[in-house]
Amino acid sequence: MLMAKVSSPGVSNIKNKAGSFLRREAVLCISLVFSLASMAAVPPDALYAGYIDIRIICLLFCLMAVVQGFQECGLFLTMAQRLLSGCRQIRPLMLILVMLSFFSSMLVTNDVALITFVPFTILVLNFAGKKELIVRAVVLETLAANLGSMATQVGNPQNLFLYANYDLSAAGFFSVTLPIAFASLIILSLASIFIKRQDVRVSFECCAKVKDIRLLCMYAGLFVLCLLSVFRVLHYAVATAAVLLFMLVFSRRLLLKVDYGLLATFVCFFLFAGNMGRIPQVHELLSRLLEKNTLATSVLASQVISNVPAAVLLSGFTADWRSLLAGVNVGGLGTPIASLASLISLKIYLRSDGARPLFYLAVFTAANIAALALLLPLAALLR
Repeated sequence: MLMAKVSSPGVSNIKNKAGSFLRREAVLCISLVFSLASMAAVPPDALYAGYIDIRIICLLFCLMAVVQGFQECGLFLTMAQRLLSGCRQIRPLMLILVMLSFFSSMLVTNDVALITFVPFTILVLNFAGKKELIVRAVVLETLAANLGSMATQVGNPQNLFLYANYDLSAAGFFSVTLPIAFASLIILSLASIFIKRQDVRVSFECCAKVKDIRLLCMYAGLFVLCLLSVFRVLHYAVATAAVLLFMLVFSRRLLLKVDYGLLATFVCFFLFAGNMGRIPQVHELLSRLLEKNTLATSVLASQVISNVPAAVLLSGFTADWRSLLAGVNVGGLGTPIASLASLISLKIYLRSDGARPLFYLAVFTAANIAALALLLPLAALLR
């Protein structure tokens, strides 16, 4: 008897959606597996309620929502076009592209800076007829976003977490991050202009402009509220309520664009880190490693599990916040997974015409190792 194998379109569609979700939220899926595995070792109990830092979750939500508003208003692209239009030399063009990522990441996070400016950079260099410089520019922008974001509390999730977790003062925080950020600025500037002198003309088919000045001003006001909450001038619940109310009234659809996967990832790693701290053998091992060298441990951990979960996990085992803060920020250099923002650049580049994955990874690895070798000694001095 012959039997025909019938493929159900519904089942196939579900598999495709599941595969797409796994690729898009790989880090969330991995963190979920880790948290569930830790629950097997430490069954849920009343202590779980103390694992999750609600303040961090709320502040992350507020910042991501407001930044989505800035993007929707066209602020970043308008600013970039104004700076780049009419550039006649390749050196200032490259420098501006890299510095856009460096300085914007301080306020809108490294992820958002790369999501905004990497596609823009690929477009600009294609228009300018300098396609051969795309890999170099994207790699330098990725370094710039990861290094620039370390300068402020809101530049990346690990800084926001460590600033709140250790109840740091602004002066203490900046005493660690600003010297490394300043050294990074010098290194990136030199790397950006270390290129053969060439004439170039940049023009845009469509002129970007701010869509709604009134909304932009309102988002700016909400961003100020977020900063006041980060610096503990204003209670985070007030900022959260203000952002939620505003978004529901004026920009309801933007709420769907918030990266809830990142928020869920934080929750999973809070659970994982809390449970790991209650396993005696794990607690003893991590405490011993961090006691010997917190900086080296945090840098190495970042290479394997990325710097955000490394910060969450290791913070429960050391009081040496200076070394941990420096380590997870400098530790964002290295492997493509050392900083999740680096994967964003990689994914965007791979979607571009004529992408060369192996060449990109070779340039990325060489640049990251060089930057790590230059900045790690400075980070060691700041401990």
